[in-house]
Amino acid sequence: MAAGKPTMIDAADIAIAQQLRDKALHDDTAFDFTEGLTTEVGARLAGGPNDSKAREWVIAKFKALGFDKVWSEPVTYPKWVRRGEHAEIVTPVSQPLTLLALGHSPGTPAGGISAEIIAFDSFDALKAADAAGIRGKIVYVGARMQAYKDGHDYGVGSTVRTRGPSLASQKGAAAFLLRSAGTDTNRLPHTGVTRFADGVAPIPAAALSSPDADQIERLLKRGAVTIKLALDCGIEGEFTGANVIAELRGSKTPDEYFLMGGHLDSWDPGTGAIDDASGIGISVGAAHLIAQLPKRPARSIRVVAFANEEAGLYGGIAMAEANAKSISKAVLGSESDEGADRIWKITASVKPEARAAIGQIADVLKPLGIEYDPTAKASGGSDLSAIHAVGMAAISLEQDATRYFDWHHTANDTLDKIDPEQLRQNVAAYAVTAYLAAQAHGNFGSKPGEWAADGH
Repeated sequence: MAAGKPTMIDAADIAIAQQLRDKALHDDTAFDFTEGLTTEVGARLAGGPNDSKAREWVIAKFKALGFDKVWSEPVTYPKWVRRGEHAEIVTPVSQPLTLLALGHSPGTPAGGISAEIIAFDSFDALKAADAAGIRGKIVYVGARMQAYKDGHDYGVGSTVRTRGPSLASQKGAAAFLLRSAGTDTNRLPHTGVTRFADGVAPIPAAALSSPDADQIERLLKRGAVTIKLALDCGIEGEFTGANVIAELRGSKTPDEYFLMGGHLDSWDPGTGAIDDASGIGISVGAAHLIAQLPKRPARSIRVVAFANEEAGLYGGIAMAEANAKSISKAVLGSESDEGADRIWKITASVKPEARAAIGQIADVLKPLGIEYDPTAKASGGSDLSAIHAVGMAAISLEQDATRYFDWHHTANDTLDKIDPEQLRQNVAAYAVTAYLAAQAHGNFGSKPGEWAADGH
């Protein structure tokens, strides 16, 4: 293909995509998949008792749905175990606290830890604090998240959760607590992973429910507060899981493919319905509709159930490393990992010559209430971030995240939070995008080491 020639999509393919879109609005394959995974398997903590069970369930389901090829690729990661946690205010009052240990946190010594709390309202405040006032204390950071449609405030909470314990340890803290990275007011804490920098001694770390965080802050205004913290958790060696891949084989250039999916693992308090069984379900539903067409699209379509996203993007990183040199064959990719509410916007990171084709896709999506921002950066999704980083072009189908962080990483991440009608709208958007990307004449700019296409 001559350099600079625009990527375009035929009118006949646009018409087929419109039919896929309309059919998806009456198809419940995605919901049935999500219901089955969350009911028959349940919570899927990476390395936990349901890790292998979930993988085998998905392999069987992919095969039953008629994909042309189904396979798995091993991924190894630390096996973190949660056995239990307990905390209580000791002084100036006696009161139990509701909390969850953070993934990759170590446990406390036998008998737990009792220490005074020192509080900060942000990560930056902790960063600026003198270590002398922190040594031997339990650091608490009370940063608050607000609900937004694009979910951008998660950067506030996730920064505290992932980086706060390591920073507190560097300053000599005995343990770390944070106000949960969430937007709800339920007495249900939000778990999630934390990370300790190389050379930093891990310390026990946990997230408090929002009402418990409020209680601590009120007491701190009255004077010193002492807490007893007991966490029974920690890393127990390694576990080998796998990415599970299903493929609809392309009719003309089958070695090229559109990539979509979600992550198979979840945190353990709930059943991982919105994070992220629905993400895999949406991709499965879209691919299943395309599979019913009289003829396969020109390129292949791959659906991936990624291993262990929650504790460090292990599945996505493994796939990126394995495909870095051949990433140009992955013409475009997008992951669903922000719940199951309606998609409201698309963005793309592609070569300039592919912008017109993205515009054609956007036109088919417009009746679904989806807007297109041609200037915004696309991330493509959490698991795909490493794959985009080695050169795959990206398209983001952005879901309304207003409610997502009310339930994210909590015991409330259950099937009842999914609206089947909104889920079908997601499937319609993914079916259109996958089909048209697979049929497009020309590519979208995927090239090893070149995912800076179009300035993004």
